[in-house]
Amino acid sequence: MLTRKAFLKTLCIAGCIVLVGGLMNTLMATNADSPMPASGRIPGKPNIILINTDDLGYGDLGCYGGAVIKTPHIDSLASGGMRFTDFHSCDSVCSPSRAGLLTGRYPRRMGLDIPLHPQNLPMGKRMLLKFGYLMGGLGLIDISTEHGASGLDQKEITLAESLKTIEYATGMVGKWHLGDYSQDEQLNPLHHGFDFYFGVPHSNDMTPFPLYRGFDELEAHIEDQGKLTSQYTREAVTFIKANADKPFFLYFAHTFPHRPLFASDDFRNRSEAGRFGDTVEEIDWSVGEILKTLEKLQLQDNTLVLFTSDNGPWYQGSSGQLRGRKGQSYEGGHRVPFVALWPGVIKAGSTCAVPAMNIDLFPTLLKLAGIPLPGDRIIDGKNMTPLLLGQSSQYIHDYLYFYHHGKLEAARTGPWKVYRSSNHYVWPMPINDNIQGTWTNYTTGPLPMMFNLEKDQGEAYNVFEKHLDMGNRLLQQMEIWDQHMDSNRKGWL
Repeated sequence: MLTRKAFLKTLCIAGCIVLVGGLMNTLMATNADSPMPASGRIPGKPNIILINTDDLGYGDLGCYGGAVIKTPHIDSLASGGMRFTDFHSCDSVCSPSRAGLLTGRYPRRMGLDIPLHPQNLPMGKRMLLKFGYLMGGLGLIDISTEHGASGLDQKEITLAESLKTIEYATGMVGKWHLGDYSQDEQLNPLHHGFDFYFGVPHSNDMTPFPLYRGFDELEAHIEDQGKLTSQYTREAVTFIKANADKPFFLYFAHTFPHRPLFASDDFRNRSEAGRFGDTVEEIDWSVGEILKTLEKLQLQDNTLVLFTSDNGPWYQGSSGQLRGRKGQSYEGGHRVPFVALWPGVIKAGSTCAVPAMNIDLFPTLLKLAGIPLPGDRIIDGKNMTPLLLGQSSQYIHDYLYFYHHGKLEAARTGPWKVYRSSNHYVWPMPINDNIQGTWTNYTTGPLPMMFNLEKDQGEAYNVFEKHLDMGNRLLQQMEIWDQHMDSNRKGWL
């Protein structure tokens, strides 16, 4: 059983082995759990670029049926690689989703259940936010330290920390939102495995909104957010160029299309989807600049490019006719775009309909890099490599769990998804003269609800009573999962 220290030491030793005459490629080729792509190429140690947008909806991109916003460069990722049609964030809001993406673990294990706010938030805004959570039925809570988590714990192992141990250069550009490092330096991405960092600590609607390079504050509060996407892109391109002769991992986390919406002069008023569309079309331009850089440096064939979103759309944006939006456990809140490009390895123009989640990226990318999983903790994500290589269409999860504000609201197995609670208001209200109901019943209908997502991905028809055995099985599984989490919340082994 590997402790965290032993795990990192083991990875350093593995890194030395990898450097000796391609031995890791041989090991991967002979490992039955590491299938080779149909092209015959062995993955080896690819460069990895993970692009994570903020509040981009499932239906906002052309490759997902969007007809208003022009996204030719992102669409080219899908046409040249694989598009997932049933991919999910592990939570429908910012901080929890990002924690799960970088660690492969449900954010509930880390006490990161809600979006983190600046620790020096003005008192008036702090009280207003607390009141908002109270009105949501959560009670008065400390918005920055619920369950004792003010940021990503140093005990957590991130993608960057893992890849760095086998000689990857690791860089991050953009929105962190896993702790206010302006108040606590230990929460800075440089203390979580990244060699290079340029970006912001949290969402752009939070005050103050500073800009950092590493540990150094460049601006105490960004006045012109319209410059951010182009600044991020220049820094990302510089990082790629500086590390072209070695394996690198770039985590590129855009600020937009989270509101308030800003675009540069070149993109303002350009889109038919208003300012929201302007920000997305500028992100698309950014993706084009990354691809252009890879091509100029002849790195495209050895680089895995991943594109996704942290959750569904908020005030604007398209959920692609899915029910719900950001902050909800309905499909529109957490089903997000996910496309993967790796020329010659991932089949061009392919699609994957198998349900997967952003927590799966941690074990998948470690597998592709030849790194063992840590043995001292539960990793909730599953290896997606067979899906990416087109060698399997089997489900990789027995169950997927959907949380909101730390509360388990829904679970899924196969096409079946059941809800036992909802984040709508729950105070009594009159439905008519004779019946007392609740806001939950008024907005969703009686709970529990169950939907067959293969036939009804818009979650329009509750079939819990029709398939009672399956519904009760899922409710029972949710209770089992609750007991599992309560018995070992952090998942240490």
